[in-house]
Amino acid sequence: MIRSGPGCARSLVSLPYQHPVKISVCIPSYRRPERLAALLNDLEHQDLRPDEVVVVDNDAAGSAREVVEQRRAHGCSFSLLYEIQPKRNIALTRNRTVQLAQGEWLAFVDDDERAPPAWLGQLVAAAERYKADGVLAPVEPQVPENAPAWIRRGRFYDWGHAPSGTLVPPHMLRFGNVLLRGASLRAEPGPFDVSFGLASGEDHDVLRRLIARGARIVWCDEALVLEPIETRRLSLRWLLHRALSGGQSFARVSIAESSGPVSAVRRLLMILRWFLQLLLAVVLAALSWPIGRHRAAGWLLKASANLGKLSVFLGWRYRDYA
Repeated sequence: MIRSGPGCARSLVSLPYQHPVKISVCIPSYRRPERLAALLNDLEHQDLRPDEVVVVDNDAAGSAREVVEQRRAHGCSFSLLYEIQPKRNIALTRNRTVQLAQGEWLAFVDDDERAPPAWLGQLVAAAERYKADGVLAPVEPQVPENAPAWIRRGRFYDWGHAPSGTLVPPHMLRFGNVLLRGASLRAEPGPFDVSFGLASGEDHDVLRRLIARGARIVWCDEALVLEPIETRRLSLRWLLHRALSGGQSFARVSIAESSGPVSAVRRLLMILRWFLQLLLAVVLAALSWPIGRHRAAGWLLKASANLGKLSVFLGWRYRDYA
């Protein structure tokens, strides 16, 4: 593990609030060295710099190690920690970042995102302004100019938006750009559920549990990060797989929210509702095709999501991180 050294001096960042706050930025990484390097450079140029940055590499070969070493060699204003978590599991990797981080506040950002200079300061300011235990903010997709026209028209990578200061609705609970109070997160078992580790939904699950325990999580629409969309994601196949995985995660969390085992009646109602939604989406996809491929694709994604929900009852899991 690489910790702070002569090239990475640790300093306590004083905020314009009553007390100084120690901030850690947590980055789970997997085989994106060039993008990770760009993100670390962004963190060096934050208006409010973090006290420490924790990079946990989910590649057993350590593909992020050289990036971290180069960043340290060039000098950085924060403590920089690096460790390999060799088992393929996004939840285990996120858990390790939490275990290593020492901050009172933990900011999570993905290794393929870009953080504008005002990003971290806006998240922390929102937490103070709205007396929140957590802040979620948007991830703004950057679709390449050479992407197919139907993908650019469909806006399939967009996040939702909400007025700053409002409580985050359940359908918008996800990571990618989030600040959480460290004490609340560390009090949760895990805190990320490793059963989600090869699929997705570990982020929604932990946020749902935090809210259930009384955490106040608000939205900050100003504190956006940017996500350049990779070429391999510019396809209907990738979008369908993402929708399928999202549907499975939604169903698993919905079932977990039940106070006990799902009754036969409730199970039947879930299956019937999702099956009808699947059929309706397929029909509307066919009808929408003459109007525009992007519209048809949108309905196909809804169909795939409902197929994912139904598949949970069959015991099958799509493992997009496998």
